[in-house]
Amino acid sequence: MSRYGTMFGPDITFHGVEPCTLDEPDTYRDADVVIVGAPFDGGVSHRPGTRFGPQAIRSTDYLAPDASRPSLPLRVDALADLRVVDAGDVEMFAGDIENSITAIENAVYTIASSGAIPLVLGGDHTVALPDITGVARHHGFGRISVVHFDAHADTAHIEFGHLHGHGQPMRRLLESGAVRGDRFLQMGLRGYWPDAETLDWMADRDMRSYEMSEIVARGLDTCVDEAMAIALDDCDGVFLSIDVDVVDPGMAPGTGTPEPGGLTSRQLLDTVRRLAFQLPVVGVDVVEVSPPYDHADITAMLANRIVLECLSGMAARRRGDTWRPDRPLLEGRGRAAR
Repeated sequence: MSRYGTMFGPDITFHGVEPCTLDEPDTYRDADVVIVGAPFDGGVSHRPGTRFGPQAIRSTDYLAPDASRPSLPLRVDALADLRVVDAGDVEMFAGDIENSITAIENAVYTIASSGAIPLVLGGDHTVALPDITGVARHHGFGRISVVHFDAHADTAHIEFGHLHGHGQPMRRLLESGAVRGDRFLQMGLRGYWPDAETLDWMADRDMRSYEMSEIVARGLDTCVDEAMAIALDDCDGVFLSIDVDVVDPGMAPGTGTPEPGGLTSRQLLDTVRRLAFQLPVVGVDVVEVSPPYDHADITAMLANRIVLECLSGMAARRRGDTWRPDRPLLEGRGRAAR
């Protein structure tokens, strides 16, 4: 039996896309994107439940599984214009962070080395370490930049006596050399952590962190413009790591460590779409959806749409479109066009 498959709940795939099996390369040989679940929450410091995130992200939708999903702003249908398949969930080992991390890293590396883009459904943010490392193993250590959306920096050293947890993956990535500190961009930080020592460690490695007060003062688009320019400099690809707690908990309550004062869901969706369109994305993870704390599937639905925006941006980029965020919806239609 395959080591990969849906662990929790019904045997479903993201929006009904074709399933694949990572042990059988023919099932995803010509895929553009392979979705894989990382149902791990053994690294949380507060509220658990993200192990159920992949199932919730896959299943939260009001359209029929075989329905079209055209992006109104981009004029693409990502699930038709790209070949997207779903490998199910990586098997996790309860209470064993090291083996779980290894399993996720190997799965992501398998996808990346096939030529497809891995899109990982978390799981807590611990999984960013194996996700990004797996992609870096294929593209080369130090050759990919990271754009990281989060309320928290996730650069702690040792927490609860351990090197691994959802507050530490970014430090471990820089220490390993998988990613360079000067090509690590963080968006949406706020709240009451990290401490001065950790901030000094980040500054010494030339990390660039856009705290919410800076985003408000300068404007989100200005900060994103700057981050994209840095991400594209002397790197071959970009990994997008998206923690849903970057969004204000009023719009994303179903997460483990909510922090008031974040981005709106609208801002995040627009920004993710833009980055996937304008950057050479080589990997994505969407993490920290905790269904036990969600209300009316608000957070799961947001995460589902984050994935669709990523896919739509990738599809429009591959088609060679021009970025036009202000294009009228009905441009080129109606009697005038005839």
